[in-house]
Amino acid sequence: MTLYDWLRALGLVLVLEGLMPLVAPARWREVFMQVARMRDGQIRFVGFGAALAGALLLLLA
Repeated sequence: MTLYDWLRALGLVLVLEGLMPLVAPARWREVFMQVARMRDGQIRFVGFGAALAGALLLLLA
């Protein structure tokens, strides 16, 4: 992978992360507050699941 591939991937992540606050800011705030109330272990589990799903997508692509 080149630097440009990494920059494109980062750009795509930023676009996807910005869509929810752009489209539904009130709902995004509610979800953010729910996550803030979660225990560390729960947040880690969600993060692990997201990382695993991303890695599987990269392997399939």
